Amino acid sequence: MSEATTAGAAEKTDQNPDKPGILRQIAESNALMGVLAIVSAMIVGSLLILIADDDVRTTAGYLFARPGDFFGAVGTCLAEAYTALFRGGIFDWQASSPARMWRPITETLTVATPLILSGLGMAVAFRAGLFNVGGQGQIILGAIVGGYIGFAWHLPGGLHILVAMIGAILGGALWGGISGVLRATTGASEVITTIMLNSIAGYLMAHVLTTATFIGEGNANPKSLPVAATAQYPRLLGGPFRLHLGFIVALLAAVFVWWLLERSEIGFQFRATGLNPQAALTAGINVPKITALVMIISGALCGLAATAPVLGTQHYLTGSVAGSIGFDAMTVALLGRSTPQGTVLAGLLFGALTAGGTTMQAATGTPIDIVLVLQSMIVLFIAAPPLVRALYRLPAPGSWRRRRRDAAAAAAGKEA
Repeated sequence: MSEATTAGAAEKTDQNPDKPGILRQIAESNALMGVLAIVSAMIVGSLLILIADDDVRTTAGYLFARPGDFFGAVGTCLAEAYTALFRGGIFDWQASSPARMWRPITETLTVATPLILSGLGMAVAFRAGLFNVGGQGQIILGAIVGGYIGFAWHLPGGLHILVAMIGAILGGALWGGISGVLRATTGASEVITTIMLNSIAGYLMAHVLTTATFIGEGNANPKSLPVAATAQYPRLLGGPFRLHLGFIVALLAAVFVWWLLERSEIGFQFRATGLNPQAALTAGINVPKITALVMIISGALCGLAATAPVLGTQHYLTGSVAGSIGFDAMTVALLGRSTPQGTVLAGLLFGALTAGGTTMQAATGTPIDIVLVLQSMIVLFIAAPPLVRALYRLPAPGSWRRRRRDAAAAAAGKEA
């Protein structure tokens, strides 16, 4: 091969070496992985819906005799299930009034509010290389402090909401900070300490709901006094819609987390510590201090999430005020790839699944547990990128660089 030909081949191989083609960028992107994880989970969920349907099971018994009956039952079952899910989570065109038609999307936004806030808290911890499993306990502490301020203090309207929010933030920050300080000073695993603190928070909630301070004199019902009207989030749309100011708070929190992680100096230190703690320490970053601060901020956001049920929808404390929000938040953050934008979208998705699951069960008899299976399968596929890439035959990230290096080496070998 001539020198000119070899030089031309090398030039073509090394053209724009730092950027792959558009299709390869899409194939390697995290966004595509998230979409395929959802699609894969929907496929598994569809199989479970079909198995649970009586008509599908009946027609499967004589599949080879009359296959049309079976496939017709399959199509009807899936169409009814996912139509009901859409009607319950987005828009119900069968409702009797415009308000009822649009109520599903408002319910999705309402359900998504605490998921977004707590998911942002998890995302901050994940980006810093920490695994905060204590969202549940941090939400409970935020609910206790914020709820107490809500019903025990007497303040003007706007100020009362603000002070209750700050109380919830401080409660969650305290509970998250305990794990952060333990990790920073003793090296104790934040996974273990946050799990233990979840249990402590649960028992603490059970205890305070037996005290007269929280439930009132002569009351044995484990339910707190109602939050004062001055401390309740105002409803954004009024009427039959439960959507409240907490949703706007969640969006503002997402903007804050984006600025914190992507534009602030402390956010750079968070990310550097998460990528390589030893290199960050060598570069002069106070890693123990960053570790404690990350858990404090993560806990603060989870504590703020408690204001959604306490100040927004429920307006009182019960033992189940946190529900499973703290655990679902980890799923939301994982699906959102620990980015504020992704976390908001993942929170909306899970809000739609939760809001629509009830309608799906009522309309078709499909067990609402199918929704929980969908959420769990999404986590499974998100946590196993090689599995998704193998199923859809996608290239591994960075493989294009290896191919270009191999091509360059082959060209050099031919020249020799």
